[in-house]
Amino acid sequence: MGWDAPMYMRSFVLAIILFSSLSLFGQSGRVGPQEPAAAGDKTVKQLFEGANTYLKTKLTEFEVKKIPFSDNLLKQTQREQKQLAAKYAALAVTRTALAGEDFYYFGLLHWLAENLDGTAENLGKYVALEAKEPEKAQTSRSILTVVLAKQKKLDEAEAMLAEYLKTEPRKPRERARMENEMAKAYIAGSQFAKAAPHADEAYRSTKELVANAASRAKILDELVDAGLLVFESNRDAGNQKEADAVLDDMRALAAELGDPSFFYLAADKKITYMIETGRKPQALETYLTALISAGRDLSLDTQRKDAIARLKKREKHYNLLGTQAPELTSIDASFPGDKKTLAAFRGKIVLLDFWATWCGPCYKAFPSLSEWQNEYKDQGLVVLGLSRYEGRIEGAAAEPVAELAYLKRFRVKEKLSYDLLVAADPLNQLTYGATGLPTAVLIDRKGVIRFIETGTSDVRLEEIHRVIRKLLAEK
Repeated sequence: MGWDAPMYMRSFVLAIILFSSLSLFGQSGRVGPQEPAAAGDKTVKQLFEGANTYLKTKLTEFEVKKIPFSDNLLKQTQREQKQLAAKYAALAVTRTALAGEDFYYFGLLHWLAENLDGTAENLGKYVALEAKEPEKAQTSRSILTVVLAKQKKLDEAEAMLAEYLKTEPRKPRERARMENEMAKAYIAGSQFAKAAPHADEAYRSTKELVANAASRAKILDELVDAGLLVFESNRDAGNQKEADAVLDDMRALAAELGDPSFFYLAADKKITYMIETGRKPQALETYLTALISAGRDLSLDTQRKDAIARLKKREKHYNLLGTQAPELTSIDASFPGDKKTLAAFRGKIVLLDFWATWCGPCYKAFPSLSEWQNEYKDQGLVVLGLSRYEGRIEGAAAEPVAELAYLKRFRVKEKLSYDLLVAADPLNQLTYGATGLPTAVLIDRKGVIRFIETGTSDVRLEEIHRVIRKLLAEK
């Protein structure tokens, strides 16, 4: 799950914390780290320790050398760690005398390398041993539960989780991770009733970690992820009361923690969910209540101003949701299709994407928009990309004729499969509250706005896709 926070800072902190422990998740990609000398002489435990500390060591090195941090740098280093773990696992497999805790560390090497089969095989061997350390056995069970859930072997995962829960020691972080993965697996299979109790437990266990003030910043993203899992599982199961309750709990917890981004996310989810479920008057009251709560419950002035500003920026969207989509005005060009009014698309689902060539985040959405247009056009989806004349092309002044020609070339270059519309002025953006780009608007078959959000992230694209499928299913 994602949310509107300074994620690059959170990523750096979480990378140092999470990837230096046994809660590591392997990464994917192409790399070629330097293998430490004399690796062939090391025990399987030493091989694992070398791979497990690789990321933490490198990130600390970057910090000392003041190398600018970026998501790309983090991902590259994670890929290197995965590759190193895979090398060490390949080295360990050639040894014929593996026994005892070798299976444990061999399984963890496969875990770092994201080889689920190898992880399951070797940690399973360790758990089956009569002589084993209780803590290592519990860690093995927790990872095995996650692996089995990822592999959609949910009956086996439930059995392994039950074995973990009747054995000591039990750790909140391991419990949260197992329950979280179980909930995600059930949600992926549309088994929402089975997902809900696992999501509840993941959220409860993560809140236990938050109780330790020193660890709050470290696990805040995990807390958001766990809370949203509870919301989504109950939302999709039709448990409106429970879905409302967890969002209220998240907002209260965000106020306690003094995090305006978390506070805004919980409040925004509650407001939009209430509108989605036919409770718009109450939703708008909740909006006003959230503004009051932000001013009262967040302790610092900067926190209060941040949360209030985020909510006020969304007020236009809240008012538009559930209303007839305003007709587009001042459309100067449409290509490759002909100019049409929104009214002409009644009976279809319209995804209106406000974008600009200078908008970096807009580019992230292009592949998904084209994919959805191709996949769902026969079911009634119409994607429309709406921009306006800016008077400039790549920083240089340009007349509308030249700008239009540039946009046509741009569409071909970016392989966009949907029509682009060009407006003569910014009136449409103002009407739809699309002052930030990109802004996506989903309009149902009756011409009613059902979704409107600004920004692009994997989580937001997943949410747009969810709403598209929901609207297509409505007749």
